[in-house]
Amino acid sequence: QVQLVESGGQLVQAGGSLRLFCAASGGTFSSYGMGWFRQAPGKEREYVASISWSGANTRYGDSVQGRFTISRDNAKRSVYLQMNSLKPEDTAVYYCHVPLWGMDYWGKGILVTVSS
Repeated sequence: QVQLVESGGQLVQAGGSLRLFCAASGGTFSSYGMGWFRQAPGKEREYVASISWSGANTRYGDSVQGRFTISRDNAKRSVYLQMNSLKPEDTAVYYCHVPLWGMDYWGKGILVTVSS
């Protein structure tokens, strides 16, 4: 069983930056990939970024490519999402995600609001 807790969400102005944190407990942290998704009001959940267990491989959704950076610190059992050049359309609840052994583990989500 994996538990995920997000933090770092807040109100920020367009063009600004924000860093999200996800702390994981349970399982062998350094053995599983992790990712971020987001869900804006009235929209479906959207893939944002993911990172391999070693951190060597990362992938991004088209809407955040070049602006967001995902990273992890296995010693701290944490994954991060650095968000730069934020836009109002980045406003959403952001969820930390772990796919493991056919199961999907999700955090409760953290709200990010970008004002224009």
